[in-house]
Amino acid sequence: MFPEFRVQSMKLINPLIILRILSTILLIESIAFLVCLPVALIYKETLFPFLWSSVITGFFYFVFRFTSRNADITKISNRDSYLAVTFSWILFVLMGTLPYLISGTIPSYIDAFFESASGFTTTGASILRDVEILPFSILFWRSLTHWIGGIGIIVLVIIVLPSLRITGYQLFTLESSLKEKIHPKTKAIGFRIMFIYVGLTIAEIIMLNLGDMNIFDSVCHSFGTIATGGFSTKNNSLQFYSPYSQYVVMIFMFLAGTSQVVYYYLGKLNFSKVRKNEELWFYIAVAVIAGAIATTILLSNSSRSFEEAFREGFFQIISIITCTGFASADYLLWPVAGTLLIFVMMFSGGSTGSTSGGIKMARHLIVLKNIKSAFIRLNHPKVHSVIKLNGKLVNESTNISIISFVLLYLFLFIVGTIIITSTGADPVTSASSVATCMAGIGPGLGTVGPMSNFANMPEITKVVLSLLMIIGRLEIITVFVLFTRSFWKL
Repeated sequence: MFPEFRVQSMKLINPLIILRILSTILLIESIAFLVCLPVALIYKETLFPFLWSSVITGFFYFVFRFTSRNADITKISNRDSYLAVTFSWILFVLMGTLPYLISGTIPSYIDAFFESASGFTTTGASILRDVEILPFSILFWRSLTHWIGGIGIIVLVIIVLPSLRITGYQLFTLESSLKEKIHPKTKAIGFRIMFIYVGLTIAEIIMLNLGDMNIFDSVCHSFGTIATGGFSTKNNSLQFYSPYSQYVVMIFMFLAGTSQVVYYYLGKLNFSKVRKNEELWFYIAVAVIAGAIATTILLSNSSRSFEEAFREGFFQIISIITCTGFASADYLLWPVAGTLLIFVMMFSGGSTGSTSGGIKMARHLIVLKNIKSAFIRLNHPKVHSVIKLNGKLVNESTNISIISFVLLYLFLFIVGTIIITSTGADPVTSASSVATCMAGIGPGLGTVGPMSNFANMPEITKVVLSLLMIIGRLEIITVFVLFTRSFWKL
């Protein structure tokens, strides 16, 4: 009986394979700590926070690697993939707290966990009241967590572990049936995405450095922009900088919220594929319409010039839609209609296959197509209405899966809001903090607005919001499937 149970258990999950994957994650993070050393040297700051962080992480890497030395990664199952991906993000966040704790810049572990989770999930929410007093090396680490969490860790996992059946890349897309296959080899996809990601980052660094940002601020803000993160080196975010810098960041936020698949086809000069991409045009339409509404609201209710209203309105809308979270102004001072528009946009999200969070444009588009189909069937009962995206039929199972995701997303938002409200926060702060953390945006409304932070939140609230950041980053289903009975059945 006992040997039989053991065989069945090993079919359920493969702990050694999971440890092997986690060891790779630890190696990546151990190296990431060392990247901060040149910054500390340049600004004559202590190296110990990053050296010790690298040593501690490296130690666990060797332990995990040695333990899983006989693991056969080619035998990975779907269950192993879901567990490994979820544990990888949690482990990355846990180890990411080390520089904050060792340096003493964030002495509370809960606060350090919140800041680390916000960084790696590219949320941009912070518990730091004054970021400008932080050492340059810590500021660089905060921004680097964005860049790594945005897509770097995913691509590195794809390149190092191309045999994963459910790769990290798929977590940035919709259901596999809707994902466009841009290359038959997963490893090649990883290199192409990394090339696009690095290329956009370098381009923005150059553009920002041509303005009023020094090279350090250019790098940090580019990391936050391309990863759609939002950590700034200034307390008042982009409000400190010139209109030129704000326009540059605005443009690159929009580019970062665009699907990597679009860039791939543009690089191959396959314009017909780009032209047929319905999500791209829907994404552009939402940004333009919402930006125009925000501009109109600001023009009609303030003494701003057209340029100021246009820049402020479009900057904040694009920042919220792409889930970046940078702020060029305090939108809590906007008219009520503008603030309400900001809240609604928190549920939008950028394109699938981008680094942005949220529900994503393609899901919204499919929901709208379902509503249209329902009206057609009401008026013409005998008509067989089908749902298509990019000219391809969306099968029934995928359609149900997408609608289920949207409903689960809204359900989690409601539950999260109730939990945060029960800890003492007002309803506006509770609802916006849950919405912004789930979507990976950063600032919210109420006491967590763009010129405020999450420092005064109770510790239990910070833990809940940190978990919501991770759950939202993993697109909810990846985490929730672990708690289903079917997942643990043979």
